[in-house]
Amino acid sequence: MPQKTLFITGVSSGFGLALAREALAAGHRVIGTVRSDESRLAFEALDSGRAHALLLDVTNIDAIPDVVADAESNFGPIDVLVNNAGYGHEGIFEESPLDDMRRQFEVNVFGTVAVTHAFVPRFRKRRTGHIVNITSMGGFITMPGIAYYCGSKFALEGISEVLAKELKPFGVHVTAVAPGSFRTDWAGRSMQRSPRSIPDYDDMFDPIRLARREKSGKQLGDPAKAAQAILALIDHPSPPAHLLLGGDALALVQDKLAAMAEEIRVWEDVTRSTDG
Repeated sequence: MPQKTLFITGVSSGFGLALAREALAAGHRVIGTVRSDESRLAFEALDSGRAHALLLDVTNIDAIPDVVADAESNFGPIDVLVNNAGYGHEGIFEESPLDDMRRQFEVNVFGTVAVTHAFVPRFRKRRTGHIVNITSMGGFITMPGIAYYCGSKFALEGISEVLAKELKPFGVHVTAVAPGSFRTDWAGRSMQRSPRSIPDYDDMFDPIRLARREKSGKQLGDPAKAAQAILALIDHPSPPAHLLLGGDALALVQDKLAAMAEEIRVWEDVTRSTDG
């Protein structure tokens, strides 16, 4: 694989760190965003010549254009943008304040869109580039207790798909990568949880919350293998607009699509009744 320069948001842990490690091992240059000097030093220690860390909180929208401009000024044209920064929110909808949703969307959606905005003109003018948005199987399927998270990932899936169509004429690829359950800290320290307060939801939700905590760190998915899959993706001449990662994501999304197709069939007469 030819050497590429990757710009990855959120490389301190999880998928971002796993992808950075594998990319460096494959000979690529990685520019990663972190939120502290301690994280910056730790990341650059991975490879003194090809690992470069930049301080950036993706919710600091005004700072993003200058950070991206500085990155290309110092390290040359960036080939691949990986929007990885994000977190999970867990909470029953009725129990979760609107401020929790705003924060979830500020990071997972608005932060991603703002970073992408800074890169799109550069990629379009150069007629090359690849934008990889890390979404989730939660951008296709849903389950109780993660309404805000699923909402943010559904939004990102849709934005990515539209952007892929808009940028295709310019030779720029956009792929939404939707992982299933992987051994990251998504369900651990990275998860923000709204407190429980309404007993009516106990029987339905408490077992889900408990199971998620117990499975954290024991999931089927290997982050290093996910990183290798993403490296294969960015090396492919015709990458897909959507890529699921993990057997659980594949099975759950296939089941969702089959159920949706059946529901559409059952209600087809009602659907057509509004024409003309």
